[in-house]
Amino acid sequence: MSAFIGGKNLGLTIVLGVVAVLIALPFIGDNYLVRLATFLCLFSALALGWNFIGGYAGYPSFATAAFYGLGAYVGALLQNAGTPMPLAWLGAGLGCAIFAAALGPTLLRLKGHYFAVGSIAIVEIMRLLASIFADFTGGGMGLNVPILRGGPDFAGMVFLYAMLAVAAAAFLTTLAVDRGRLGFGLRCIQQNEDAANMLGVDVNAYKTAAFVLSAIFCGLAGAIYASWVAYIDPTDVFSILLTLKVPVMVLLGGAGGAYGPLVGVVAFMAMEELIWSNFLELHHGVLGVIIVILVFFLPGGLLKLRWPQILGRFRAGGDAKSEAKAAAE
Repeated sequence: MSAFIGGKNLGLTIVLGVVAVLIALPFIGDNYLVRLATFLCLFSALALGWNFIGGYAGYPSFATAAFYGLGAYVGALLQNAGTPMPLAWLGAGLGCAIFAAALGPTLLRLKGHYFAVGSIAIVEIMRLLASIFADFTGGGMGLNVPILRGGPDFAGMVFLYAMLAVAAAAFLTTLAVDRGRLGFGLRCIQQNEDAANMLGVDVNAYKTAAFVLSAIFCGLAGAIYASWVAYIDPTDVFSILLTLKVPVMVLLGGAGGAYGPLVGVVAFMAMEELIWSNFLELHHGVLGVIIVILVFFLPGGLLKLRWPQILGRFRAGGDAKSEAKAAAE
């Protein structure tokens, strides 16, 4: 598929086609499809956000849920204080950026599994803080968010377009990073951090920039999610399952590029929907086994497969069967 989507014009054409379908979906699809499309855009934004720090810099971050949950709570609190919904979302993104900029220089001094454990600890600390400060967050009882007026169809359209806008902004930012100085510096850090430092790359600044970009898009997605469901609680938005699913999606498609996270999200959600419908009671276990197998045997993700050769083998096999059948007749 790297030849498929590796041709940048074709890859961009596919993305634009999907965006056009998503824009038209509220007018041609039912509520289930709109809801599914909103989750697709939500996970696309999260996956692209994680890709800055985990894909380009190679830092195994599990702080996704920390930024997502912080964005959800900041957005909800701002809305409850009377801030218009779009401004509350932007405020949540800004709050997450400030939090990441303050946390990054310290947390990013850790490397490898130490950084991974530290980033998971941030999620747990945020969840505990949201539970303890019940006067502000509602604690374990959760926090209600004003419901958008206009009916379910209108609300579905608004939140789909909002999530799509965040995912599109994350994708365009990824393209800019991928082709710019920041992307080059982050790849150098991933290959050899000490060598990158010797070559003049400001390692700490580049890593912090990637961490902040990750936080912004995760926080925006969390704030929109809070408005969408109109209720949040600590266990929902600071979910360890969420912070594990997002890296798996990116690795499934291919980390360190603009298209791999999107392919991974689509593949993951397709598997999840298929397994939900066929293995309702065992879906988590079955999905986990499939993901482990795919990631183990596809370390570079789906985009690293040699799709032209694979398709060529299928065509050759089909032609051979046709010739054998014709000869038998």
